[in-house]
Order: sequence, then structure tokens, then C-alpha cells
Amino acid sequence: MKSETEKTRKKYDRVSRFYDLMEGMMESGLTKHKKKLLSKVKGDVLEIGVGTGRNLGYYNNKANVTGIDLSPKMLSRAIKKAKLAKRNYSLLVMDAENLKFKDESFDYIVCIGVLCSIPNPVKALDEMRRVLKPKGEILMLEHMLSDNKLIYFLENIFNPITKGFFGFNINRDTLSNIKKAHLRICEKDNIAMHDVFKKLVVAK
Repeated sequence: MKSETEKTRKKYDRVSRFYDLMEGMMESGLTKHKKKLLSKVKGDVLEIGVGTGRNLGYYNNKANVTGIDLSPKMLSRAIKKAKLAKRNYSLLVMDAENLKFKDESFDYIVCIGVLCSIPNPVKALDEMRRVLKPKGEILMLEHMLSDNKLIYFLENIFNPITKGFFGFNINRDTLSNIKKAHLRICEKDNIAMHDVFKKLVVAK
């Protein structure tokens, strides 16, 4: 019997060919927020779920970026983009729930639309806390469960469809998961669809 992690890997391998098109339609309004968030990042940076490398071009030259992804086929597309950009990114196939890095390795950890698809998000957040430096920050642009009753209802109704076909959940209670991982939310801003898409700055 396949694990949830293996099922997720296969789903993202399957959609890798048209992922950029799909993601572009879903996150067209978030590009300016990504650019603003990542342009000031510097030092040792870990991007969780780097995917096809859509965000790599937003980092400045002061950022030493390591990107990981569960899907080898997604990552192969990111490697092609990195070569075209002529930047020395370190791109690795890796499970966010089991990071192969030493404790306190990174100044920043970046999560953009990732916690919705990780089978055990609290375990992944625990790992992020472990590899984050004491004064480091986790920067997030994530969609999550809304406080609005109508949006909340719709998210729960449609979640089996998005999870079954694409591998991501639209009803994750990410704010609660962050607290379960003993992390603290330093900044929280609603950026799209009422309170569904949020920008978060998280620390130990």
C-alpha cells in the first residue's frame, strides 16, 4: 500500500508538464507579493517545495538558495531554469518531513503554496524549526482555511476534488499547525480572497 508521501510524489510527477500553466492561473495576483518577499532575502536560504523553480528569479545575488522538492520531475524543470538563469542554486529531491540538513543551517526558510500539499504539515514545520537558525525567519505565502463561513464551507466541499486530482488541500488550518509546531507568528497579512491567502513571517 502506497504511503501518502508516495501518492503526493506521483501526483506532482504527473502534473509537472503543465504545472507552470496551472500555477500561473491560480497565483497570478500573488506575483508582486512573491517579488517583494524574496527580493530582500539574503544569507543561507531554504525553499521548501521549490517545484519547477517559478520563484528562483525573485531572489537577489545575496541569497545562497537551496531548493528541495519531493517530485523528481518537478525538480528537473527547476534545474533547467536555474541553468538558464546562470545562478548556482542547490536543487535537491527531498521530503520536507525529513530534511537532510544539520540543525540551525538556514537564515531563512521560504514556503510558498507548499503546506497545503505536504501529508503531515506539522512534522514538516517541526523540521523547519530544527534547521532554522536561532534568529532566522520562515517566510510564507500560503492559502488556508478561511474564517468566513461561506468560504469555509466551500473549501471543505471542494477539498476532496483538489486533493484527489492535484494533491493539495484547500482547507488546511495552517495557523493552528504553526502553533502545534511550537513556532510563533510574528507578522500576518491577508493578501487575497478575503483571508484565504496570507503572508506570514514565522520564527522560533
